[in-house]
Amino acid sequence: MLTLAPQSSPSGAMPPELLSVTSNCMPMTAIVERFLQYLRYERNLSRRTVDLYRRNLAQWQDYMTKGLLEPDLTTVTANDIRAWLIERSAMGDCPGTLRHKVQSIRSLYRYLLRRGEAKSNPAAQVELAKMPKPLPKFVREKTVDAILDAGIDQDDFTQVRDRLIVMLFYETGIRLSELIGLQDAAVDEDKHELKVHGKRDKDRIVPFGGELSQLIGRYRMLRAGVGAECGNLLVTAKGRPLYASLVYRVVHDSLAGAGGTGKLSPHVLRHTFASVMLNNGAELNSVKELLGHESLAATQVYTHVTLSELQHNYELAHPRALKKGGYYGN
Repeated sequence: MLTLAPQSSPSGAMPPELLSVTSNCMPMTAIVERFLQYLRYERNLSRRTVDLYRRNLAQWQDYMTKGLLEPDLTTVTANDIRAWLIERSAMGDCPGTLRHKVQSIRSLYRYLLRRGEAKSNPAAQVELAKMPKPLPKFVREKTVDAILDAGIDQDDFTQVRDRLIVMLFYETGIRLSELIGLQDAAVDEDKHELKVHGKRDKDRIVPFGGELSQLIGRYRMLRAGVGAECGNLLVTAKGRPLYASLVYRVVHDSLAGAGGTGKLSPHVLRHTFASVMLNNGAELNSVKELLGHESLAATQVYTHVTLSELQHNYELAHPRALKKGGYYGN
């Protein structure tokens, strides 16, 4: 499996300039330490990140040596690495931890390849552990309806603005950064559409309904009284641009007050917009454009949310599913 490399001379550690690879040996300890120095001082990675690399590579070295002398890194195979990962998995390492261990070894060999000290990267042949992909979190329509249908003081600037924040997220699916940067001139009440400046400096047009248009009109009337100091649509009570923590607090408090549970963030309302659109028959490509996604794959995750919701409703409603205590036929 592994061949052994010669040790440094009794007089002391082998100087770095003598650590270049020969045809059949590559002392590991000194090479790894030199790699870590490279990460810290040339790549400028944080001390914490370098320490994580150090732990991963130290565990790998312990496995390979099994108490013996230095292994020859040029003889390591992908199967050697896979065997180590199997052992680490049996010891309780999660997929994310296993992925980072492989990436640590890959990075080491990439470093050696650039220096001409290795001829291949065995870790590149090792498939990374698959990470579970959690479905996007969303809130139920009735929760958002309870917020938007609740009465507010139509003459109170803060109450109207906070209601507008929730409604904009829910009816347009825009991102937090897009809402904060939304310009007043980009929102057309009459055409019922707004121009969003999204990621990668790309603009898109997002339509909205009559109820939101009316709320925007009311908000603009009240905003005139606070003396807005910028061109943003949404401002603080002092007329300044909104900031992320304020918007987050407004959304969280609104959803929590309506009985929402779990993570109650602006992005959850964006997820809710997408799932509601698909649940009610919108085409996937249309939702992709409304969300400002670069690829259809980013939008397709919401089809899984929709399916999950349908399965949940089926289990609750279908008489055979109820009798069997699960999905029909299971």
